Amino acid sequence: MFLDLFNTLLSTLKDVLPIGLILFGFQLFVIRRPIPNLKNVLVGFVYVIIGLTFFLVGLEKALFPIGRLMADQLTNPEFLFGKGSVIPDVVNWADYYWVYLFAFAIGFSTTIAEPSLMAVAIKAKEVSGGAIGVWGLRIAVALGVAIGISIGTYRIVTGLPMHYFIIVGYIFVVIQTFYAPKLIIPLAYDSGGVTTSTVTVPLVAALGLGLAETVPGRNPLLDGFGLIAFASLFPVMSVMAYAQISEMMSKKTKQKR
Repeated sequence: MFLDLFNTLLSTLKDVLPIGLILFGFQLFVIRRPIPNLKNVLVGFVYVIIGLTFFLVGLEKALFPIGRLMADQLTNPEFLFGKGSVIPDVVNWADYYWVYLFAFAIGFSTTIAEPSLMAVAIKAKEVSGGAIGVWGLRIAVALGVAIGISIGTYRIVTGLPMHYFIIVGYIFVVIQTFYAPKLIIPLAYDSGGVTTSTVTVPLVAALGLGLAETVPGRNPLLDGFGLIAFASLFPVMSVMAYAQISEMMSKKTKQKR
């Protein structure tokens, strides 16, 4: 355990050091100004390295294994069809409803807890003067991720080509872009990016790989990846839909007055 921790620490140092060199180099040699609160900045870098080290070890020891374990248990023939059952030759997508429900729940909960989404939501509220609510945005993004991952697991179970889902999804995004409030469009597009971060990606990737390994006829390399694409696409639609619904409700309220 300590050897893994030490090796991860060295790896993290190698990854973070170039970022620090770029930041300090530009500050000192391009902008040519001293670094304010240098002591605090250096202490912060130490905290970042320690935090990333523990986080990466935690991913390997907990999040990745539990994602694959859940996928394995939810697709176990004894769980799906009862004790003594075997995997049928023909996969029926309806038999895997617990997988879709779990994907929805894990997508929603991990996105709500996503630190990058919290940061974006807080800044969006500050910049918009309170017009964009922190919790409203977080719930809208989380619903988008939950729906996207559920549809992604359905694609893995059925083996349908992924590009059909992605093409249709982006057609909806383009159509929504013409009708959504202009204020929300850039934020909606960014919301798809902040979902693919520290908490969501490990569990979603592990779930997809575990599902592709246990569903008969699926290839982990071809079918196990792609869930993160769904987790990035559907929040764009859900955030614009949230803004459109809010705008419609606001207009109705004004008409009643």
